[in-house]
Amino acid sequence: MAAEECSPRCLRLTEHIISMNPAHYTVWLYRFKIVKTLELPVPEEIEWLNQVALSNLKNYQIWHHRQLLLDYYFPFIASDEETIKKLARTEIQFVNSMLDEDTKNYHVWSYRQYLVTKLGMWNIAELAATQNLIEDDIRNNSAWAHRFFLAFSDPAVHTPDLPATVHDPKVPASIIDREVDYAKEKIALAPQNQSSWNYLRGVLVKGGRSLSDVTKFAEEFATNLGEEGEDVKSSHALDLLADAYHQSGKTDKAKLCLQRLWEKWDPVRAGYWKHRALELGEAKA
Repeated sequence: MAAEECSPRCLRLTEHIISMNPAHYTVWLYRFKIVKTLELPVPEEIEWLNQVALSNLKNYQIWHHRQLLLDYYFPFIASDEETIKKLARTEIQFVNSMLDEDTKNYHVWSYRQYLVTKLGMWNIAELAATQNLIEDDIRNNSAWAHRFFLAFSDPAVHTPDLPATVHDPKVPASIIDREVDYAKEKIALAPQNQSSWNYLRGVLVKGGRSLSDVTKFAEEFATNLGEEGEDVKSSHALDLLADAYHQSGKTDKAKLCLQRLWEKWDPVRAGYWKHRALELGEAKA
């Protein structure tokens, strides 16, 4: 390395060192330099990398190396649509095989977002893949996050450089409606799943819509509040209702939601809910 030798011998040496310590960041960078210098076939390097990744599921360096390879390789195939499609297909197949091993692997999901952006995979097949993963595990927050990324980061419907958590006027109302309906559908299946409630909130923000748009929906999961026969199917519904009532000036109803959370439906976080209630009083003053 000190002599900056780039040869097949050194490539084999990096493979040996990586087999002993897959987290050796410097060796990975050295290996990438050798691949570039010797102009080695990137598909062959990726094929080798697949085996290393399957044996080291939570290794960041492997995925960084893979991304470097694609950044290096892409300009050579940028004008070949069929090669790009084949690469996208084989990469997603491998990503799916990794997610079969660990559906919430952060490095794999980060790389999947990179793939979508790099190869322009803003398509119905990728959106359907997130739907399948959510149906397999409705609490897979990584799959929810990827769906949000697909729906609202597509350059065709996204304002450049706009943060993910603010209203984007470029997003068509049809997409907002679709994603609101999707979130509602999944909430109905698992009312106490926080991922789908958070997704619903995020979609409303993207569409510049108020929480009052879903107040009646949320009220279906919290009835007779503070009365005999009180029935709460989701503490997250109460959380949303507290914000919705506050936004519409119904402070007393907002406080009641928070009160019932700390008293019965989420007493573990009683301090947090009481703090929220105090903030409501300060805002009113």
